[in-house]
Amino acid sequence: MSTPGFPPNTLTAEGDPVWLVELATEDPNHTLHVVKGLEPAEALEALGAKPRWFQPCELPAARPDAVTSLPGAALKIEPGSSAALLAGRIGEWTFVYDDSGATVPEDDTIPLSADGRTAASSLYTINADASMSYAVNGEQLAFVNVDDLELEADVPGMPAELRAAFDAAGVFEADYLEPGEADYAIGMRVVCALAGLTCTLDDLRRIPLLATPFG
Repeated sequence: MSTPGFPPNTLTAEGDPVWLVELATEDPNHTLHVVKGLEPAEALEALGAKPRWFQPCELPAARPDAVTSLPGAALKIEPGSSAALLAGRIGEWTFVYDDSGATVPEDDTIPLSADGRTAASSLYTINADASMSYAVNGEQLAFVNVDDLELEADVPGMPAELRAAFDAAGVFEADYLEPGEADYAIGMRVVCALAGLTCTLDDLRRIPLLATPFG
């Protein structure tokens, strides 16, 4: 494998960012959004969350069971009753983690990117559907369905910032892939590389976090 944007021990054996895996349920169905120049509460509002439900979040040491995410456990959400959104800011970029895939790249990257901002989102479902979106100033400039992604043909035509993120995300080899074929975790790696989220869960525990039920 070659994933130049990620330090050792920040990716799983399947190529997923470790911090996302540690936040997620055992069989994740989740979305990650990143946006440059927007505070966490503003990003949650842009996704349609209600400010009256926002609360500071301290992540528990471990999830209580296989079907509860760490944000869901922190909010004491009964599995299946609501999504949990978790937001924080590292440097210029804010992330919003959606533990249930209640928000989706093709719809929600655009409002996040309004007013001159840059945003990107990645979705991975329990059925191994994977997609990502990149938008600037309210306009979607790239949408990728990973099943249809041809790295050598598609990446060169993408915006420069997104191409750089793909280069940092690299190629992850797996038994189910042909050489150079995109793996299902590539969208999450690209979004993390774009926003500099090559971090650990311990890094997240050291910053202010905001969480809310959603949907």
